[in-house]
Amino acid sequence: MADELSLSVFAIEVDRKPVVAFAARKYSEAEAICADPRIREKLDSARSGGKPLCDELATLRVRLASPDERNRYREQTSARSADAGLPVYLIDLDP
Repeated sequence: MADELSLSVFAIEVDRKPVVAFAARKYSEAEAICADPRIREKLDSARSGGKPLCDELATLRVRLASPDERNRYREQTSARSADAGLPVYLIDLDP
């Protein structure tokens, strides 16, 4: 429980559109996650409305999640407590 309290929820924006939320202890850790090439690859392969979430020219930025984004993250991770810490998409993905 105390471990959960020490985590902040961050959002990754792709070209200023929030697409994914995740938990990290510090902003520097969140920045490192955002800068990981695997994140860009994953976002490039995911689609919403038939379009990739990201391409090689997209700008990725990390910021603290808004209250609505934090609530969505917590709702979805509480339903899958074993997976807490995994990212939560903030948009609807294509099947």
